[in-house]
Amino acid sequence: MADKIFAELAELVNTQNLAGTVEKTKEAMEKGIPALDIVQNGLAEGMKIVGDRFEDGEIFLPQIMMSAKAMNEAMVLLTPELEKGDGSESKGYAISFVQEGDIHDIGNRLVSTMLGANGYDVKTLGVDVPNEKVVDELTAAKQDKVLLVGSALMTTSMLSQKDLMIAINEAGIRDKVKCMFGGAPVSQSWIDEIGADGTAENAAAAVLVADKLMVGDKAAAKEGAKVGQKAKA
Repeated sequence: MADKIFAELAELVNTQNLAGTVEKTKEAMEKGIPALDIVQNGLAEGMKIVGDRFEDGEIFLPQIMMSAKAMNEAMVLLTPELEKGDGSESKGYAISFVQEGDIHDIGNRLVSTMLGANGYDVKTLGVDVPNEKVVDELTAAKQDKVLLVGSALMTTSMLSQKDLMIAINEAGIRDKVKCMFGGAPVSQSWIDEIGADGTAENAAAAVLVADKLMVGDKAAAKEGAKVGQKAKA
């Protein structure tokens, strides 16, 4: 039953069906499907399809914006559930953004929400953020250690992550920044190539990877890898 609903949600997002996306999200919630599953297995899958179609030249910016709006409307319903934290002490400060040239913020917003619900203080910079602004924000941060959470859904915008790592090093702040990048085209080999610190397959894994980077929890790192492997299966 859940798989059918996920597939329907993905298609509703793909076809820019605002009302249908909201109604199907309500139906999923009423059936007791966890909010995180609804986002990752339904809505986010729809946005991946949209991203692929955009890169293939099948659709254009107006269609992307309508699909994003459909998912945003659904997220209004889901966010209160996702934001339920345990009230624990802050694990650290995070700066979250979507890479310059990219407006796909669904995955980034979900990761930011999950980090906030799990003890991180998160500042979101939004979409299409220039590398210069990211470096300025990192430099201005008063904390001894900062988690940088960047996202790119398109290969073209992903390439700017390499330039960002160079800029962070040139600014002399690399030692205080833990860099975690995500998005459909991002892989561990890419993270290794650009000298970043980590990536994750989904929002749940992102929290565990963040814990590894910021808190040094080896158990969390192992669990994060398992979550990522399940997501790929």
